[in-house]
Amino acid sequence: MPPMGRNMQIDPNAKMDFGALGKLIKFAKPFLLSIVLIVLCSLLATVPNIIGPRLISNLMDIITKGVKNIEGVDMTAFSKTCLFLLCLYAIGAFISYLSQWMMVNTTQGLGKNLRTSLNNKLNNLPLKYFDGTLIGDILSRFTNDIDTISQALSQTAATLLSSIVIFIGVIIMMFSINVTLSLVSIGCSLFGFIMMFTLSKKARKYFNSRQKNLGEINGHIEEIYTNHHVVKSFNGEDKAIEDFDKKNEELYRNSIRANLIMGISRPFMAFSANLAYAAIFIVGISFILSGKGNITYGTIISFTIYARLFSQPLNSFAQSMTSILQASAASKRIFEVLEEEELEDESDKQIIVTDCKGDVAFNEVHFGYKEDTEIIHGFTGNFKAGQKVAIVGPTGAGKTTIVNLLMRFYEINSGTITIDGVSIKDMKRENVRDLFDMILQDTWLFEGTIKENLIYNQENVSSQRLNEVCKAVGLRHFIKSLPQGYDTMLDASLSLSEGQKQQLTIARAMIKDSPLLILDEATSNVDTRTEMIIQKAMDELTKNRTSFVIAHRLSTIKNADIILVLNKGDIIETGNHEELLEKKGFYAQLYNSQFEVVA
Repeated sequence: MPPMGRNMQIDPNAKMDFGALGKLIKFAKPFLLSIVLIVLCSLLATVPNIIGPRLISNLMDIITKGVKNIEGVDMTAFSKTCLFLLCLYAIGAFISYLSQWMMVNTTQGLGKNLRTSLNNKLNNLPLKYFDGTLIGDILSRFTNDIDTISQALSQTAATLLSSIVIFIGVIIMMFSINVTLSLVSIGCSLFGFIMMFTLSKKARKYFNSRQKNLGEINGHIEEIYTNHHVVKSFNGEDKAIEDFDKKNEELYRNSIRANLIMGISRPFMAFSANLAYAAIFIVGISFILSGKGNITYGTIISFTIYARLFSQPLNSFAQSMTSILQASAASKRIFEVLEEEELEDESDKQIIVTDCKGDVAFNEVHFGYKEDTEIIHGFTGNFKAGQKVAIVGPTGAGKTTIVNLLMRFYEINSGTITIDGVSIKDMKRENVRDLFDMILQDTWLFEGTIKENLIYNQENVSSQRLNEVCKAVGLRHFIKSLPQGYDTMLDASLSLSEGQKQQLTIARAMIKDSPLLILDEATSNVDTRTEMIIQKAMDELTKNRTSFVIAHRLSTIKNADIILVLNKGDIIETGNHEELLEKKGFYAQLYNSQFEVVA
């Protein structure tokens, strides 16, 4: 059997994955026009913030001159400047809103495309990927990771972009007014900037670990509550709670550490901003008193505003860094799946088996779930149309593996498997699987009506056919007793026994009515009376169809045309029930062991 429960691992000590962020940017190519418009709007929205302080400086100078002038303040110039400033800020606010609106639409569209791509990718991945990955971890990538990316981009991207523009624009404006005060302001602010990057470097590993912990805790919850009856029956609640608490504590600690480290950067940024204000006033007033530097009170006020604007982008960088680190870790997990090796492209295969007779042949088939471990060793067998082939053997003998290879859930290492003389390797997987009905021990039903579950992916199924099949498997009376009959919804409000679920899946396979049939211990979850009803239906179902039956209860396959006895991947005996009992070999031991009484 394939390895189970391998979780996708993330290196907690990995640095910010700029490669993953780069792939995310490439993925956003369909939104290129929106992104360009967002960039332009962000640039325009910063203009009032950049030139506004200069206008405020002019207002202060107009007032200062008016106080000194006998004629008073020039109200015409003052009014025009105020009106222009008001209009400028109003236009900037509207453009900023427009930019944010486009950003939200773009990031949510990107999230939608990521979910679509991830879903399409999972449909093209080989079965071995799912055998080795926790379902909860896959769900976490669909939900937590994509939501993290969408939120980070919608809350951060536009702000970060405008902050960069403001940062550059403010530097240019400050140096155009006064070089000395510019150097004082920048020098004080850079202290907080350096601290921010130093702390973000320490926080990276905790953000990566946090995303990993989210996947683990989702996997744990999915496993425990999917099999909650098993946990209850073994009194495993304490162990489950202990495991959950351990994973939850680890998630808590990594979240605290990541956010605490990044949170420390904000006080440093605030301190550097306040330091810049004080330094500007001290240096500016000293210049005014000494008459140096051509500095006015308006200059000091404008520089105070510019110092706040200069520190504001730095604060935005500090806050954005947290979101970017989270998005980096989440993007890495998404693209790990998107870059997984897919199933081989079969668009060029044209061979289609129609009017299938049902001749199946295995010729020297070798297979192993791992390259260095072979579990099927040269399996060979020829089975004619209409034969009922039973596959028996101890646990781990390779019974289910043979079926997996026949359905092309896994590809063989060497040898050939043919249906009506055509190698299944030369056929598309869809064509191979369309030739089979498959009834497994594990039932699968989805939330929908009983009718939708029965005719799953089939078209033009008549009510008469539904009635015939349900009567054959013993479901007709049960369905009649339901309020809406076939239109009754299968959800949490409708309690079904395991036997009833199995009957529904058997009926679904009978409705499909394919020329080949696989039964993997299909009656294991039903009672003896229901098993007799289903067994009768199965005998009818297997008529004139090649069927492969995996059975642990050997009494159910007495009427098989051929019984293959497997042990450790090899066929050690073949024959019908009577012939194998007469040999008094491995099969006879298996069969007789059912009736032995253990003292």
